[in-house]
Formats: sequence, structure tokens, C-alpha cells
Amino acid sequence: MSTPSKPLAGLKVVELGTLIAGPFASRICAEFGAEVIKVESPDGGDPLRKWRKLYEGTSLWWFVQARNKQSLTLNLKHPEGREILKRLLAEADILIENFRPGVLEKLGLGWDVLHALNPRLVMVRLSGFGQTGPMKDQPGFGAVGESMGGLRYITGFEDRPPVRTGISIGDSIAALWGVIGALMALRHREVNGGQGQVVDVALYEAIFAMMESMVPEFDVFGFIRERTGNIMPGITPSSIHTSADGKHVQIGANGDAIFKRFMHAIGRADLAEDPALASNDGRDARRDELYGVIDRWANSLPLQQVMQVLTDAEVPASRIYSAEDMFSDPQFLAREMFLQARLPDGKPFKMPGIVPKLSETPGSAQWVGPTLGEHTDRLLTGLGYDASAISNLRAAGTV
Repeated sequence: MSTPSKPLAGLKVVELGTLIAGPFASRICAEFGAEVIKVESPDGGDPLRKWRKLYEGTSLWWFVQARNKQSLTLNLKHPEGREILKRLLAEADILIENFRPGVLEKLGLGWDVLHALNPRLVMVRLSGFGQTGPMKDQPGFGAVGESMGGLRYITGFEDRPPVRTGISIGDSIAALWGVIGALMALRHREVNGGQGQVVDVALYEAIFAMMESMVPEFDVFGFIRERTGNIMPGITPSSIHTSADGKHVQIGANGDAIFKRFMHAIGRADLAEDPALASNDGRDARRDELYGVIDRWANSLPLQQVMQVLTDAEVPASRIYSAEDMFSDPQFLAREMFLQARLPDGKPFKMPGIVPKLSETPGSAQWVGPTLGEHTDRLLTGLGYDASAISNLRAAGTV
């Protein structure tokens, strides 16, 4: 069901994931042409089907997260269910799973078994703490990974407890690492004559890998980065300010030439030409003074005028967008970041567009998340099961 013009056309991906990390990784593959078969339990399927806002009993998030995927129901507690999965994996290129380590092994579906079955298979394993180490058997959600990986510690204001970022970013970042790892493994398989391999992604490590200079700063200086609210510590000025009409705007004027333009634009030529503020270290030493100046300026004008001054001075800035702001924004619209789709009853709705943009082989959203088991019969037929066998499997509760 892939489209030849897509970069991942011809690849078969089997997803044994639920909720966020595994399904987001396979969603990316599906958007760029891979045939993605999502294996779900016949007993309700992926819990994401019931998460957040529901439309006629199904999550709107589900329709996006499972777009372009096929749904196959299998009860992996049944021997025949595991046999069907093996048939599927024998001809697959990638398996994406986010069970707790050891679950597949207990089902007789560990890496040794699957590699012997299909030496070309790439197995992406997403888990809280990875497949090794003393914590490997512990359950770990994205929030735990964000906490252990360092993100939660530095998020928020210094006089308050840590806060979350507002989305399940730990799961999503882990998913991106999973896709990157899968593509590297495929490159090795196809170009270097290698076999399939395991891509082991731990949620806490996915976050840890994004933590910039945290490790050397602590190792060399004993410095522990703390919560600093909206400012970027050591990089000045870059923060959120409030306009006269109560709107919020992010201003990033930390480049030397940008800072100079910005100060001239707001009538502070004295600061623009101050030699002590010509470079970041000098500005950071007078951080409180500069943020006070910018705060007072932003507070004196409505958002539209604030943005006009910043745009004219070529200062990187943005108002803080809500979903409502995005829906009418010319940049979002020009980049086709809203795709028109239809819910199962025909009601039109918008989905987020495809990222990244490829000039020759762009991704697409061909259909929304399927109903539970929507493609079971057709997929089983393709694996060699006839109508009678499928009926027996259904009667036994295998599918």
C-alpha cells in the first residue's frame, strides 16, 4: 500500500507499540511510504484510541498517530497468534516495539529467535531504561525519562518545583532516535552488506543526549545548570516579554549584530554603542539591566507594534502561539502545515502536516488511523490464510 514516489516505499514495518514512542516512530515511516502494519490486541487495541479528546468514542490523537497504518489484531498469548506474527516478521524490514524489556523474550520472540527467522530484520526497541543495566526491567514512561535524563530539573522557574514541557516530549524524542537508528541500520544492511541489528533506545538516554553542555560543565567546573525561567542562562538577551495588551513574545537578540540593531530600534543607542555590551559575555554580566530595559519597552506597546519593530530591525522573535493563532498564520498555511482529512463519519477536520519537507519524495497522509482490526482479513489472506482459517482464528479469539 506504499506509493513508489516515497523514499521508504518498499519497506515493510511491523509495529508492536502502544501509546506514544513506538507508534510515533512508525507513523514517521508510514508518512514517507513504508507499509506499516500495526499489531494490536483484539481486546481494545492501543490505549491511545481513548486518550485525550474523543470524537464519537475515538481519540482525535489516534486518527493522527495511526495515519497511513494498517491495523491487524493478534492475541500474542495464543500460539497461533505468535505464529502469525512470525510469518509477518519473516518478510518485514523493521520491527518497532516498546514493550518492557523481557516481554517479547517470554513470548518466545526475542532477538535471537527473530534474527534467525529473518537475518535482515532491523529491530527498534524503545523502553524506559534500555535493554541492559540494573533498571532495565523497571517500567518507564516519557515523564520518567525526562526526569532522569535531566530535562525536568532545568525546566521551570528557580523559586518553584520543576515542571513538564506541556507535551510528552520524552517519548517523541525517543521515537526520533528510533527512526534515525533504524535508517542507519538499513544503510548498513543495504550498502555495507550487513545484516539486521537491534536499535536500543532508552527514553532517559534520548533526553540525556539533548542536554547540550551539561556534562562537560559539571565535569570541568562542577557547575550544575538550574532552572532559570524564560531566559537562556549565559546567552543574553533571549527571553519572553509581555506587551501592553498582555500578549507574550519571545525575543532572541543574543547575536552581537542583532543586539545592536535591536537597541537602536527601541531608542537605546547608548546601549547599542556601549563597548562593554558588544559581545555576549559583557551582555550576560549585565543581564538584569538589559532585561529590565526590554521589559519596559515591550510593556509600553501593544503586541502588533512590538512585532513590527522587531520585524523591521530583523530581530528573531515570535509571539507565543496558541493553536488558534496557528490556524490563521500565513507561514503555517504557506508551508501546508494543516492537512484536510475526514473522520470516519465524513466530518472534515485538520491534521498536522508532514515534517520534514523533501523536495523530490515528499511524505503524505493518505488515510487516518484505522478502526481496530480493519485490515486483519486482508493481511491474513496475504499470509496464506483462507476464509475458513480466518474464521476459525476469529472464533478462537486469536484475532
